[in-house]
Amino acid sequence: MLELRDYQRASLDALQAAWDGTGAIRDGLVVLPTGAGKALVIAALARETLARAPEARIAVVTHSRELIAQNHRELVGYWPAAPAGIFSAGLGRREAGAQILVCGIQSVWDKRDAIGPRDLVIVDEAHLIPRAAETRYGHFLAGMRALRPEMRVVGFTATPYRLDSGRLDEGEGRLFERIVYEANVGDLIQRGWLAPLVSKATLTVLDVSGVGRRGGDYIPSQLEAAVNQDWITRAAVEEMAGYGRTRRAWLAFCAGLAHAQAVRDAVRAEGFSCETISGETPRRMRDRTIQAFREGRIRCLTSVGVLATGFNVPEVDLVALLRPTQSTGLYVQQVGRALRRAPGKADALILDYAGLVRMHGPVDIVTARTAAAVRGREGVARAKPCPGCGALIPLNASTCEPCWVEPEAEEGEGEAKHEAAAEDALPILSEPVTAALRAVWHPVTGWALEAAPEGLDVTLACGDETCRIRLGLEGRGYAREKAVLWWRGLGGGRDAPVSAAEALRRRDELERPAQLRVRPAGRLNAEVSLRFPDGRVFADTRRMEDPA
Repeated sequence: MLELRDYQRASLDALQAAWDGTGAIRDGLVVLPTGAGKALVIAALARETLARAPEARIAVVTHSRELIAQNHRELVGYWPAAPAGIFSAGLGRREAGAQILVCGIQSVWDKRDAIGPRDLVIVDEAHLIPRAAETRYGHFLAGMRALRPEMRVVGFTATPYRLDSGRLDEGEGRLFERIVYEANVGDLIQRGWLAPLVSKATLTVLDVSGVGRRGGDYIPSQLEAAVNQDWITRAAVEEMAGYGRTRRAWLAFCAGLAHAQAVRDAVRAEGFSCETISGETPRRMRDRTIQAFREGRIRCLTSVGVLATGFNVPEVDLVALLRPTQSTGLYVQQVGRALRRAPGKADALILDYAGLVRMHGPVDIVTARTAAAVRGREGVARAKPCPGCGALIPLNASTCEPCWVEPEAEEGEGEAKHEAAAEDALPILSEPVTAALRAVWHPVTGWALEAAPEGLDVTLACGDETCRIRLGLEGRGYAREKAVLWWRGLGGGRDAPVSAAEALRRRDELERPAQLRVRPAGRLNAEVSLRFPDGRVFADTRRMEDPA
């Protein structure tokens, strides 16, 4: 059976703690980046739910037949004896009685009597759930809850926010009570679970200054008219071809069907195979095209309105952002297509013609909290190109770490092109991937436990240096969940104490680690790793200024 990675295990532990703990919730949200293995976590959640309650009935719901098939395949691969079935018109299967039913929302939204009550509903790609109740998801969840009022709902997504209605766990009509776990892209890249990303500033920049907005994003017809111009397309594709000659699989996200076809034709003119995928592409043709792309017989796919979610081709190592958007979620989903690891894939290149990195910020620090702050900040530059290699770097950087170029002063200014213009400027990743290589394991020479506001302070000594971890045992929500995670990581039992006094009485349950490592995992985050005498390793990412 496949083993869960530590962050995958932590996400399920946090979910269970949120269900069982003080102020228990019923409906939680788990945030895992694209490529982090959501399907495996969903499979493990289903198995563990039935291990606790063998008579429980589960529905795993999503929006596309590709994801339905993927989730079912992952489930039976993880648990061959799983009592699982599929309900999907697109897949031609309607196994409504299965104890674990993997289904498509289009097929089951009005079939509650057929599939019967469920104790747990798992929603994959939960960011696609509209806030309005008068939708398929709204009807389905309301109907299922009418059958079983105590039903729990858990959502899985890489982007827990929507352009039109903000965070999924906030505001009137929210479906989820709160985010119970959120993994960090930069952390998973640094630890080798996801592919490193690099970015290059492009000479071609799409101008959307005259494009109107509707529903929070650009009006599609006006957007396509602005960007689908022959000379712009040819210039952009020429750059793409230059950067992509040594790369295996390219994805280009476009502003409309005509634009996608124009980009396709320009790629072909550069001598590379290319096809267009859209919502209008017939199913069998789409399947054949994606399979040829997966096998390397097609170099590039241009896309409009599809492939941003639920598209799993790990070999993608170049993403061209040719569709300007105010949606942080769409930006993160598009970049996420390149995060999966594949044999021979060293990194993935993001070509940002649409200015999305500057608008939304580095992909590894975009969270539910930061996404709302970025909304409405069109035109605010957050990064700039290195004059040496073209990589996007922070506005306040004086040198470029990827190439270590010392830039020349611009004529008549006497100031470097990298000179600071804003403090919050960031590249596609907020820290170079190589930064993690400078962090080493240090022997732990001593430790101390003492009461602290809302919990317990654990201070680890490494020679003359110390590292303090605060466990918010007396806190609520996220702080409490992190504290429980750390208590267990330090060797404590599953039932963590609820106060500092109790923790100090039970201190003998904890084990002092033998080694400590701290390394950056983004601009504000650090990965703290503990290695114990028996070789066990516990690692967690936390914000530098926040208690654990």
